[in-house]
Order: sequence, then C-alpha cells, then structure tokens
Amino acid sequence: MSQTVQAADRLEVDLGSSRGVVLRRMLRNPAGVVGTVLAALVVLAALLAPVLAPYPPTQVHFETPFQVPRTVGFWLGTDDLGRDVMSRILFGLRASLQVALLAVVLSVVVGTPLGLAAGYWRGLDAVVSRVTDVVLAFPFLVLAVGLAAIRGASLGNAAIALGIAHVPQVIRVVRAETLRLRGAEYVLAAMTMDASGVRILATHVLPNAVPSIVVQATVIVPAVVIGEALLSFLGLGIQPPTPSLGIMLSDAQQYIFRAPTAALFPGLAIVLVCLAFNLFGDALRDALDPSGDHR
Repeated sequence: MSQTVQAADRLEVDLGSSRGVVLRRMLRNPAGVVGTVLAALVVLAALLAPVLAPYPPTQVHFETPFQVPRTVGFWLGTDDLGRDVMSRILFGLRASLQVALLAVVLSVVVGTPLGLAAGYWRGLDAVVSRVTDVVLAFPFLVLAVGLAAIRGASLGNAAIALGIAHVPQVIRVVRAETLRLRGAEYVLAAMTMDASGVRILATHVLPNAVPSIVVQATVIVPAVVIGEALLSFLGLGIQPPTPSLGIMLSDAQQYIFRAPTAALFPGLAIVLVCLAFNLFGDALRDALDPSGDHR
C-alpha cells in the first residue's frame, strides 16, 4: 500500500515538473513560437475588436464605396456599401473564434466520455466504434453542411453542426489513449484495489489523456474556422448583418474584378488563423511527445 502511495506521489511531482519541460520545448521550436505568437495576436484582435475597429462593422458609407486600401480613414478599403473592411474582418474573426470555441467544447464534452468508455469497456467499444466509423464515412464538411441545413442558419447552429461533425475524431483520440493507459502500472494497481471503472477513468486515465485532448482541440480549431466560413458563404452559418469572413467572401465575389482586395483580405485572415493554430498545435504535439510517435 505504501509503495502505491509513493508511486502516486512521484507521478504527481513528475506531472507538475513536466509543464516547464513542455514550455521549454515549445520555446526551442521556431515554428511553435511563431504559431503561439500569431494565435495570441488573433485571439487578442478578436477580443479587442470593439476597441480596435475604426467603425462599427455594419456602418455604411454610401459616399465612399470600393475605396482602395490605405485610403485615409479606411486602411483596408471599403466594400460595395462603403463598410470598412478592417472593422468587418476584426468582428469576423471574433465570430469565427466564438464558433470555434463552442464547437471545440461540444466535441470534447461529448467525445471524451464516449472515448473513455469505448477504450475501457470492450462491450461498449464495439458499439461506439462502429457508430464512429459510420459517421467518419461522411466527409466532414458534407456532414456539417447537412446538419446546419437541418437545424437552420445561425451562429449557434453552425457551432453545433461543426462540433458534432468533430465528435468522432475526439472519440478515436481518447479511445486510443485509454487503451494505451489501461496497461499502465498505476491503473493496474488501482484495479487490484477493486477501484471502480468510473473512478479509474476519472482519477488515472483522464488526467493523463488531457494533453492528447488539448492537442486535438488545437487541430479542430482551424478546421472549424474553415467550416464556419464555408457555411456562412453558403448562407447556412452566420447571417447578415452580423459580419463573418465567409459572408465577406460571398459578397465580394459579385465585384471581384472591381475590388479584389475586398475578397483578398478576408481570405488572408482565414489563412492566418489556420496557419497560427496549425503551427501551435504541431509544436504542442511535438513538445508533449518528443519521441515523434504521433498516433
């Protein structure tokens, strides 16, 4: 009994010190530093959109449509209604990250318990894995578009559709981690002490699976941002007059040759967000698993 307690104490100390190790590995990765800085700037710009935006995103200036970038008062130009492109991009980033946050929370909250149950109880594994395989048979965007079309067009429904579409990915990641951790010494020791399966999953498996879940969440964010832009572009996501990067692209296609920058800048914003979180996620994965064994 005392040996088990000592092993648990050592494990807790190791887990506490590992945070500093992960941080140092992240700082030694140039791509990780760039991704972290870019992601922080994107999040900061979205949070401070009401302060940074020169104008309200829906304010029209009928006397100054199609202004070119670097025009006085309109640093990124204006669209066909004279709305400031920079202001709309900032508020569009805010909406995209709101959808991403809601979708990630939904996919993790739903997928984590199912993945834990599938990895620990073999009887449930057959059911959960088969359902997951069926859902994964549909392309992610096709599934998201179908769910959004059924529920209706809104920010909340777009987040729900995109979150549900990513649940199978979370299930597979958590299930794989649970299968791996099931053979760990501290889990086997808990089993010999007649600990319940729920207790083992909650106190031993889940805390050690959190790093993989966090990495998966960073992978989901850029996919959700692209998905939200697509849904809004098709009219199934955020609805006007609320600004969205997808809506800006949809509106700009009508006058793409007259004002190409009206489509260029929202597209670059989407690329920037995806690049930032992809670089950050890759660096975080490498820092948590320096051996390179990325399942």
